[in-house]
Amino acid sequence: MKHTLNLLFSIVLILMLASCKQANQPINTSKEGHYIGTFSYGNFTDNIIFEVERDSSNYQVFFTSLEQNANRIPLQQISVVEDSINFKLQSDYYTYTFKNKWVENNEKLQGSLTVDTITVNYSLEKELKNEQTLKNEDIVFKSNNFSINGTIWYPQKSNGNALVIVTSSGNADRSSSRAEAILFAQKGYTTFHYDKRGTGNSEGDWTSSTIEELSFDDIYAINYFSNKTHIPISKIGIKGSSQGASKVPYILNKLPELNYGIVVSCPGVTLLESDLNYWKNSNSHDIGDKIDEAVKLQGDVFRFIAGTLSKTDLEKLIKSKQDKVWFKNIWIPNLDEVKIDKKLFYSPIPYFKKVKQPILIVQGTKDNIIPIESSEIIAEALKKANNNNFEVHFLKGASHAMNNVDESDFPYWSKLHSNYIETLDKWMSSKN
Repeated sequence: MKHTLNLLFSIVLILMLASCKQANQPINTSKEGHYIGTFSYGNFTDNIIFEVERDSSNYQVFFTSLEQNANRIPLQQISVVEDSINFKLQSDYYTYTFKNKWVENNEKLQGSLTVDTITVNYSLEKELKNEQTLKNEDIVFKSNNFSINGTIWYPQKSNGNALVIVTSSGNADRSSSRAEAILFAQKGYTTFHYDKRGTGNSEGDWTSSTIEELSFDDIYAINYFSNKTHIPISKIGIKGSSQGASKVPYILNKLPELNYGIVVSCPGVTLLESDLNYWKNSNSHDIGDKIDEAVKLQGDVFRFIAGTLSKTDLEKLIKSKQDKVWFKNIWIPNLDEVKIDKKLFYSPIPYFKKVKQPILIVQGTKDNIIPIESSEIIAEALKKANNNNFEVHFLKGASHAMNNVDESDFPYWSKLHSNYIETLDKWMSSKN
């Protein structure tokens, strides 16, 4: 009897301890959180994140795909019924309809995306601790009496080096380079990008500024960033795309302590010639064998904008060509409202001829703005500087923006070329 009681007591004690142990283990049943996974359809794959949040009454969902340069894009028409959550995303061309269901104690989000005539299933897992979260800091610095706003991204584990992404053309603010800033911070680099003067939250007017003036904003930014983070300039590399790439050799000459420069989709001619090449590529199919005649008039329009052709002379040229079949393809702004833009006659080549730092040249084979010969012209300029520390990489199927434009089974999302980040990271690692 005593033995039986002792055995019974032991069993009860074991059950009590097991119950206490289970009670002490927190069970996360919240529907909120980061749901992460791979979206695949045919030859297309992409890593996506849904961030599900909730205030006192409503759910919010944000979409992230860094390879699409999408970071916390708010989703619309959110509907939650029991264990289902549905929402939509609207682009200029398509409506993306997402239908999802929480499963496995809200640890997974199983869903489908319907766009056009295609429906694709996916399964995302909740990340209890977001390993991809980076610390970032919004800052303001002064350049030529303008307040310039930017963001520093700090890696979870720093490799001791930094990358500054210089500003590019047009009205784009720092959001256009946010994905790259994050991707390289994830690889250990402290990264910095900022709103060009007159864009985003920055003061000034980029339209009336010269390339040299815009480059001095970049130089102020680099010096500020170095002082702020205590990372020596010799540990900082700079990267630019398109017009931003054309500034890289100028900046490297002004700051010879910089570690290296990366130029992506960089013109080997003036910006005017690059713009004209883009117009030619965009219109040659419609115009046919008269394209060279049309290019001449379009070039005259650009020369007027650059300030080397008078309005009177351009109006005479326009009048003489108005009866041409191709005239409707010519882009002509309101001539009375045009601001002279001296940036158009800027060429990076004279500055490449002086660069001593290592240079990475990256060009896409499907770039319809920059001619494929540009990389050769840049390479020859570097050789004249007795600089043999450069590499040229062509990415097959990459566009001017480094998106993959080769045939895709899922053409509804554009994303970075699969070798782009890897190519830059491998080269950068060899220079640190």
